[in-house]
Amino acid sequence: MILSPIDMTALAARLASLDEVAGRSLWADARARFMRNRAAVGGLIALVLITLFALTGELIAPWSYEEIDWAVMGKAAELGAPAMANGHYFGVDDLGRDMLARTAQGTRISLLVGIIGALISVVVGTLYGAIAGYVGGRTDQIMMRIVDILLAIPFMFVIILLLVMFGRSLFMLFLGIGLLSWLSMARIVRGQTLTLKGREFIEAARASGVPAPIIILRHIIPNLLGIVAVYATLLIPEMIVTESFISFLGLGVQEPLTSLGRLISEGAGTMRYGTIWQLAFPLFFFVATMFAFFFVGDGLRDALDPKDR
Repeated sequence: MILSPIDMTALAARLASLDEVAGRSLWADARARFMRNRAAVGGLIALVLITLFALTGELIAPWSYEEIDWAVMGKAAELGAPAMANGHYFGVDDLGRDMLARTAQGTRISLLVGIIGALISVVVGTLYGAIAGYVGGRTDQIMMRIVDILLAIPFMFVIILLLVMFGRSLFMLFLGIGLLSWLSMARIVRGQTLTLKGREFIEAARASGVPAPIIILRHIIPNLLGIVAVYATLLIPEMIVTESFISFLGLGVQEPLTSLGRLISEGAGTMRYGTIWQLAFPLFFFVATMFAFFFVGDGLRDALDPKDR
């Protein structure tokens, strides 16, 4: 069969597109799939904007988060719209402190708690689960029974107990939230490792005499990064919710520091005086952060799912 010049041109274009797709790495393909998800991209943009606000909000505010404006102290309910209140664009709290600066500082603390808590969970859980799954046998059984025992302990009770016994500091808050949050990650990674360790490239590395720690670090864990990344983005909002609940109870960060949970607790207590902005602004950033992380997590899950390729 003789092809016409038009058919030859179309065939060449088709082969070029196939070569381009075949030459694209898995991460490049995942990035392209993620960028086609409008909700995920919108969530990512929202996270960038929220982070910028958390980092620069105190620079925009004419007052620091702990500075008291004596002219408006105790007059939050009398000042009307927040923008009218002596340059306090988000209004003031009962002590006359600027809500814009405090909301920015609370957002930064909540993001730090979520990210650091998720980082501890990812590092500890990935290493623990990969070792348990790869070694197998009695070691795997003992390690996973330890996980089961720790999972039976009430998570919130442990955090509150640590804060009461060792003091309510930011470090203890990071440690308490990250202490048991790695357990679910360990079980997920362990299950994926059991699947991976029977693959040909792992058998080839083992037959070549590569030590087990090197196989875990260079072959097992890199192939789990997709699942770990997805779980981490979904774990961060869980950590933020945990911190917010603890701060709502008054056991989180202490004055003059604040967090979104503490600001929401304070705002809920002053709503009866008509100062709704003390609750509205922290609650808005809390809800926006939650939705943004969930949208990004769903986008990463869809982009890295091998069944959809």
